[in-house]
Amino acid sequence: MERLSEPTLCLSCFTYSTAGSGANPDEIKIRRLKLGWFIVIVVIFLALAPLWHFAPSKTQRKQARLRERAALDGLFVELRDLPVPPAQLQRMAPVDRQVVYYGCRLRPSRAAPEKRCAWYREASDWLSRPPRQALPEIAGKMPESVLAIDLGPTSCGLYWREDGDEDLVRDLARELTEWRDELTPARV
Repeated sequence: MERLSEPTLCLSCFTYSTAGSGANPDEIKIRRLKLGWFIVIVVIFLALAPLWHFAPSKTQRKQARLRERAALDGLFVELRDLPVPPAQLQRMAPVDRQVVYYGCRLRPSRAAPEKRCAWYREASDWLSRPPRQALPEIAGKMPESVLAIDLGPTSCGLYWREDGDEDLVRDLARELTEWRDELTPARV
């Protein structure tokens, strides 16, 4: 009775030795080639896997599209604290406090406001941040996703959580530029 030899691991080539088993030398070469390609693919996958972590999520891609639309429509985008009273702001979590601000630069004019005024939503009402100011008409045109509107010496804008699409951003940009034009008319 013929005794078969035990397969042994050959560390130099990562294949099993099949000496004495009658395996075809071409089959051995093919196995080594397949195993070699498998190892190369695994190494490449392990090297590239951390890079997939940096790919933007669906939400991040949506935010980028909205912010790009705002920039194309002449607005600037910043992350700011909501313009609520300081005591209320301190009670808010940092995630709720920091909100995206879409602003429109005011033209240089003597009619530009000297101080900052802000109006924010509380329930269904608009409240002004001191000093008390009359609510501008633009507040009635804002969707529910807008949390506050702001008027400062250099810009007017709105605070919102970016709940909407590019058409909404286009509408908001139009409203802000109209408000800017009311505040600081273009020189002729």
